[in-house]
This record gives sequence, C-alpha cells and structure tokens, in this order.
Amino acid sequence: MSSPISPRGQTWEEVRAELYTPEEIKESDIRVAVMSELIKARNERGISQRELEKLSGVKQPVISRMEAGATSPHFDTVVKVLMALGKTIEIVPLPKSN
Repeated sequence: MSSPISPRGQTWEEVRAELYTPEEIKESDIRVAVMSELIKARNERGISQRELEKLSGVKQPVISRMEAGATSPHFDTVVKVLMALGKTIEIVPLPKSN
C-alpha cells in the first residue's frame, strides 16, 4: 500500500524522515505497536474500556487516552492494564537495520 502524497509532493514516510531521527521513529513505532496490541487484547476479550477500568483499576479516561495515543502512560499503568487483560510484555531484540 502506498502512502498518501502531501501537497508538497512527499509521502508521509519522507516527511517523517525529515522531521524525526531514526531513533525517534523506532520509539514511536514501538509505542504504536504496544497500544495496538493492548486494543486488540481488549477487543478479543470483548470488554469495554469501562469494564477494563474495573478489572485494572486504571480510570477509563486514562485507558481512552492511552488507546488514542494522546498520552505517554507510565510503565506501571501499562502493566496494570495488560495484567487485567491476561497479557504481559516480552523483551525481544529489535530487528537489525541496514
């Protein structure tokens, strides 16, 4: 799938590469991946954000902001939510870049 072209004739990847360092892009990609997995796990369990609040002790507005990428949650908060979903985090090496 190709990226949309901006009015300046650039793809998002080209603009992103101009604005951010490779390290910042990798960090952003990891955050997006973690939040995507969190949303997927909640949906697989068929529970609402309100139900997840009751299970995890993390307030629903915080869960909403996490899922929307509008906040950078504390690690403890992510762990509470993941545990309530029956999930954990695994530390794995990053793929080598060329």
